[in-house]
Amino acid sequence: MPEARASAARVYRPALRAGVQLGPPLLRGPRTVHLIRHPVGGAAFEVGVKEHFVISRLDGTRNLDDVAPAYAARFGRRLAEDNWNRLLGLLGARGLLAGAPDPPPPAPAPARPRANTLWRGTRRIVADADATTARLHRILRPLLHPALQLPLLAAVLAMEAVLILHTGELLDGTVELFRQPVVLAAVALFLWFSITVHELAHGVAAQHYGGHVAEIGLRWRFPAAMLYCTVDNYLFLPGRRAKLVTAGAGAHVNLLLLLPFALWWSLLPGDDPARPLLAGLLFLGSVQALSNLVPLPPLDGYRMLGHALGAAHLAPETRTYLALRLGGKGAEATAAYPRRSRVVHTAYGIGAALLLLSAVTGTCAVALLLLLR
Repeated sequence: MPEARASAARVYRPALRAGVQLGPPLLRGPRTVHLIRHPVGGAAFEVGVKEHFVISRLDGTRNLDDVAPAYAARFGRRLAEDNWNRLLGLLGARGLLAGAPDPPPPAPAPARPRANTLWRGTRRIVADADATTARLHRILRPLLHPALQLPLLAAVLAMEAVLILHTGELLDGTVELFRQPVVLAAVALFLWFSITVHELAHGVAAQHYGGHVAEIGLRWRFPAAMLYCTVDNYLFLPGRRAKLVTAGAGAHVNLLLLLPFALWWSLLPGDDPARPLLAGLLFLGSVQALSNLVPLPPLDGYRMLGHALGAAHLAPETRTYLALRLGGKGAEATAAYPRRSRVVHTAYGIGAALLLLSAVTGTCAVALLLLLR
């Protein structure tokens, strides 16, 4: 009987369930991992490079004897039958093989210790977020073509270059703006609207690349309230470019909304009373948009850097690495980290520290300049 079971396992040609998503390689601390996502429940889990090598070849045409030679050529060791059987058992238990039953639903999450209150909370505001963003995508799709977006990106970059050259005027305009409460309230409303469009831009961009928007809702921390948009298969979007564009879409749209005001401001004579107010709007809007591109969590720039580097959980893994590296054992404690991982985490640790220092220094300098004007 054991021999018969072993023979059956060797000739079995498993196939992944239709719709199972395999993620690209991600650097996570000392390891390289891949994410695998269930097509129905949406649950995702990590596997190593060796497991991914085998899983990616489960197409219903290969058995152990077919996969084993390629595995040995890639990793320099034989794929043991026990390992093959354990992996198939894990995939079957998670409902990832064709014909396998769905796994039992996860246990319900514990009740929140605190319900939504006036001071803080979240509320879903769209019944079917994916259908809503899909409709928006169908309407906006002609505008998403690179032939239009690349010139708009160039216009945004040119706008920011001109604004940098007029930093003094923008600071004076911001001071003047704060002296006029009614206009300031209108600018604040525009910036709030810009944040709302920012979140929807993430969802529309994800739809453009085949993503699924799970939720659109309102999050508030009294007195501020803002829209949020959740893409549940964001890490499985096809290719690095899709992830970068989706993460950067919000800031891009924020800057696009400033273009008409920048044109208006540039056409006004220097003594026009509207010019300083527009300068203040352009300064605050640019700060709002560009600050989102800073590569620190939880900002969009942090996600973009992680995708560009192919690294997962960059900030916490960097803290773990530096704690080991600077601890008593030093290099010995980080011997398991490959060279690329050591370079990435060291560089990010130094860069993040410099960014925080620059942000604090810059904020204090701008505040001081505004007070002195």
